[in-house]
Amino acid sequence: MATADLPEPDRIEGAPHPRETLRLYGHEAAESAFLNAFTSGRLHHGWLITGPKGVGKATLAWRIARFLLATPEDDGGMFAAPPPESLTIPAEAPVARRMLQLAEPRLFLLRRGPNDKETALSADIRVDEVRKMKSFFALSAADGGRRVAIIDAADDLNTGAANALLKLLEEPPSGVTFLVIAHQPHRLLPTIRSRCRELRLAALPPAPLTRALEQAGGAVDPDDVQALGELAGGSVGEAFRLTNLDGLKTYASLTQLFTTLPRLDRPRALALAETGAGKGAEERFDLIVTLLDLFLARLARAGTLRQLPAEAARGEGDLFARLAPSEQAARAWADLAQTLSLRARRGKAVNLDPAALLMDSLLRIDETAAQLAQR
Repeated sequence: MATADLPEPDRIEGAPHPRETLRLYGHEAAESAFLNAFTSGRLHHGWLITGPKGVGKATLAWRIARFLLATPEDDGGMFAAPPPESLTIPAEAPVARRMLQLAEPRLFLLRRGPNDKETALSADIRVDEVRKMKSFFALSAADGGRRVAIIDAADDLNTGAANALLKLLEEPPSGVTFLVIAHQPHRLLPTIRSRCRELRLAALPPAPLTRALEQAGGAVDPDDVQALGELAGGSVGEAFRLTNLDGLKTYASLTQLFTTLPRLDRPRALALAETGAGKGAEERFDLIVTLLDLFLARLARAGTLRQLPAEAARGEGDLFARLAPSEQAARAWADLAQTLSLRARRGKAVNLDPAALLMDSLLRIDETAAQLAQR
């Protein structure tokens, strides 16, 4: 496989890349915070954009980069343009067109590159990639003006790469703005976090989530908005995956299957497990594991809080009330949730039969339900 044929590590399969997404929904406060810093002359050289996966962090980073590179620098003259009121740059602007083609000479995109054999993507961002970024800034310094680096995502940096990035943040090249995307900022070096100003993005409510999903090409049935909001956790990326893989239908099937607990309908369970096996079913397997984890987490939370969530599938509320009638039962489901997802994915990583792994998870859920019913 040629390097050019490798998938982009920062793109959700089937969805537009963040650089192709011009509008950002639901994060007006973060945009305003950056714009206020820009217009007041307090633009920090490092910005840490944080929040759950899929909520729009990369889209915001590309919007900021597009804005910085397309907005003329204020020379203080009497004919200077008025302060900008938005980060929006028209799609037909030359900078926007160049960025869309990854041809903007003042932008560096740091992300996972190919492995040593160039047959697949590397598992992490390596120090050599950060050194390329450093060399890029040294070569482009003669051009003057603003330059931008997007790091997507800092969670992928290995130790050497993280230390190399830290040195750049400690002694930033002139005119460079670093946009550092992080899904789990607490796992970054504290010194990286301290060198950046944070823009924290929260999970999206159902309305902006639906609009963002439709912009990405996902179709949303009005009757599914509540369920999608519950299962996607406010993440556009996860909502896209759920709609693309019939995740809502699968979750409804799981819920109906679990109405047979603690006497699990084994033929139906086996039929469901087998949909996650076979060639090309890797995404389906991962989806079912994710939905099982979601079901158990929602079940445990309902039992702990003694409050039923908004239903993500018909009959879910009654089922939760029956399976988790006490805090003791809720703890049992929470304990099970901590082990099943990791167990299934580890088994898949060592090439165990996917159908058997899923069936094992379903049987362990049935076993827990039977034990709780006897108490």
